[in-house]
Amino acid sequence: MSVLRRAKTWEISESEESDTETKTELNQEESRHAATVSSKVSIKNQTSDHSCKITQLPADNTSESVKSSSLSPPRTDLLKPSPARKCRTKGEVEAERERTWERREEREQQRTARARERREEREKRRTARAREKEEKRQEQQRRREAAENLKSLRPENCLKCLTVCIDPALLQQDGSDFLLDTLVTFEWRFNIESKQLPHSITWTRDLPQRGDGRVGFLEEEQVTLVLNMTEFMDMVISVKKLQVLDSEEEEIGTGSILSLLLECLNSDAKKVVTLLVTDYRTNACDVRLLDETLQSKFGMENVDIEEVLVYLELYKNISVVFLDGWQEVTDHVYAVTKALSKRPFKLLSEQAELPFCVDGSWASGVRVERDGLGLTQVWCKQIQQLNRVSPAVASAVTAAYPSPQLLLQAYQSLELEADRKGLLAGVLVNSGGKERRVGPDISARVYRCITATNPQLVLD
Repeated sequence: MSVLRRAKTWEISESEESDTETKTELNQEESRHAATVSSKVSIKNQTSDHSCKITQLPADNTSESVKSSSLSPPRTDLLKPSPARKCRTKGEVEAERERTWERREEREQQRTARARERREEREKRRTARAREKEEKRQEQQRRREAAENLKSLRPENCLKCLTVCIDPALLQQDGSDFLLDTLVTFEWRFNIESKQLPHSITWTRDLPQRGDGRVGFLEEEQVTLVLNMTEFMDMVISVKKLQVLDSEEEEIGTGSILSLLLECLNSDAKKVVTLLVTDYRTNACDVRLLDETLQSKFGMENVDIEEVLVYLELYKNISVVFLDGWQEVTDHVYAVTKALSKRPFKLLSEQAELPFCVDGSWASGVRVERDGLGLTQVWCKQIQQLNRVSPAVASAVTAAYPSPQLLLQAYQSLELEADRKGLLAGVLVNSGGKERRVGPDISARVYRCITATNPQLVLD
């Protein structure tokens, strides 16, 4: 039996060992070269396409990756060139160019439309600002003009716009220079010009400047006619002699003062004429002498003069005033001029919606605002105006019925007259910590005051 001898270990010779070492070194160099090539390819792919990623291997598996790279061949798919672009026809190129041009035109139109909208919006804002600025300027102008007009209506400023017009015939009378001296002393404007009605004094008021730059004037309604005693007696004789009092037709001789006066009144019915008779003496001798003159020359008595005065004052609305001389005539002109200067401001104050409400706190007045604040206090003051109505009673009535309209509605809801008169009788009044009732007397008087239509009715 043959015995096979098996070696426990491989016996390698020195030549074999050297060959093995050489092979190992070659394999290591090949693996290093393959790793360098793969890293260069991966870096190139990473720079050309961002979708390609490089996977970092752990440090522990470095030897395994080296072994696998040494065993597997390098990847060639990463080095393949990109597929060639598909060739397009001339029609497709033209169509693509047209589509591009259309998109460009559409974008240009949209850009133009947006620019136009922004420009229109800016123009609208600019127009709105200009309109607001113009409205503000006009409002300031209106307020300035209203303030100037209100300031011009003050008596001291309105007096500067008045002009006293004097007929030259008056300057021939004795004492007329006293009137001129007074006007010069007060620095009032006066003008001497011929009038349609001789021996007259009129007033004119300057109007605000017009748009064309001209300044107009307005003639006042007041007319003052100054006559001496002789001229007045001629008027009385003409009235009595032509029997104006007995006949409806006025047959007055042309050229007389009475005819001119009546013609002036017929042309303007709004004229207010005041007849001033100067050189009128009130002593007994002058009265006796005047009566004898009238009776001897014209057969007239004092009754006839009184009838003429009644005719002038009642039928022709002519006021007759007898004065001693030009001192009193000057006082009359002064009073009329001052009254005319105050007239515009008084007319403006009378245009208020509630003229009975005092604008201030004097005389127990109550100020009423534009929003109606203060009307309750006015209603309370109106009830308090009745006799024996205390502020506590008035406050109780206004608390029960805050407005006159509510009180009228309460009266209308009742059918019997007695119930209406006693409507407020049971209203409680708190006065000084004590409660009492209004009572039937005050209730009836308030009812008569609210519902009465007769202005002459006596409430108490």
